[in-house]
Amino acid sequence: MSAKHASGEGPRHVAIIMDGNGRWAQARGRPRLFGHHAGARRVRDIVKSCPPLGVKYLTIFAFSTENWKRTQTEVAGLMSLFRRYIMKEMQEFVTDNVRVRFIGDRPRLDRKLRNLMDEAEAMTAGCTGTNLTIALNYGSRDEVSRATKRLAMDVAEGRLDPADVNEETLPKYLDTCLLPDPDLVIRTSGEARISNFLLWQSAYAEYEFIDTLWPDFTSDIFAKLLANYGARDRRFGAVSA
Repeated sequence: MSAKHASGEGPRHVAIIMDGNGRWAQARGRPRLFGHHAGARRVRDIVKSCPPLGVKYLTIFAFSTENWKRTQTEVAGLMSLFRRYIMKEMQEFVTDNVRVRFIGDRPRLDRKLRNLMDEAEAMTAGCTGTNLTIALNYGSRDEVSRATKRLAMDVAEGRLDPADVNEETLPKYLDTCLLPDPDLVIRTSGEARISNFLLWQSAYAEYEFIDTLWPDFTSDIFAKLLANYGARDRRFGAVSA
């Protein structure tokens, strides 16, 4: 049997590097945070488009471990935006049957934001529709480092036999342990790099790098990318029959 993805079937899990908010704003003579607010509104549209397009899992890259290098004003503005976004959208998530999860290193985030993240996860825990995962203070190398420490601790304390450690073991310690690996990773804004995002999980993902800036990324563009994915021959190292 060919390893092609189920004869034109679309991806079940899509991950998106949402890039270009700042440039979108600057092109309009506005501050970068104006673009981030526009990008947050775009997230709602894409989440709502997932069920009719057959996407069960959507993971979005909201703030990386490297983004702390940005100006203090932009970082503070982003943290305020995240808090407002979660408060504003929480009930909407429940209404739309969206289950929300957060991945990333939480301790560096302020307590109010962490509490809102916990509340959103608890409120949507019973939702059975789209699974929305928000990567916040996330970096894949940081994630693997944290996972390896937990794995090493289990070995040191006798809960895990070193002989049993293999490539199936580490994923159980990753932030994404409850999620399937992404089938498709999309990056907007014309940049062709993966920026430390889901490195382990995306080993066999398909990639789409597009010029569209994130605030201009529509459900129609999303649908076209999903259709492109369905036409690809995914062999996972094998050869077609």
